[in-house]
Amino acid sequence: MTVVETDRIEMADISSEQALDEMFEALEPVPEGLKVEIVEGTVYMSPQRDTHWEIILDIIEQLRAKYPRKRLKSDVRIDYPGHLNGFATDVTAMVEGAEKTEAGRWRHEDVEFVAEVISKGTAANDYGPKKAAYATAEVPAYLIVDPYTRRCVLHTQPKDGDYATETKVAFGDEIDLTDTVVGLTLDTSEFPRD
Repeated sequence: MTVVETDRIEMADISSEQALDEMFEALEPVPEGLKVEIVEGTVYMSPQRDTHWEIILDIIEQLRAKYPRKRLKSDVRIDYPGHLNGFATDVTAMVEGAEKTEAGRWRHEDVEFVAEVISKGTAANDYGPKKAAYATAEVPAYLIVDPYTRRCVLHTQPKDGDYATETKVAFGDEIDLTDTVVGLTLDTSEFPRD
């Protein structure tokens, strides 16, 4: 994983969206097999692992019971509240009727579910600043899947930049999303472990 710190003084003179655009453009072309995100102004590059991808695909396949393919995204940049947050979420479910902005990006206001699969080098982001950004954006359901601890943590009921409810589920058990906008249950029995 490569970590690059941005010059925040230089970035203060331009809008966050413009700064994010410039940062992502400077990173082009991204080497194949790497995921790039900007979290609180810091660039993170991490390789896609088999375990990581299998869990992502399993979640997407299960979400397809409710969501048409065009409403599901993976590794697509969406800008979130906070200082220079351009995330490429592992799994994102969009509200019905979501449309891209004039700049060709999806809006965080149209996100109704996010799942992040933990990578060792970026786990602190998923539990910390990304969780805060998703709560501030009022994403109704945020799921963290951790193949190292073999546990999922579901965060629901965003309020005042945090989630009011946290539910822990061991691999092998079901994640009950029936009381959320997702409206279904995810089976974790086939999630691979690291």
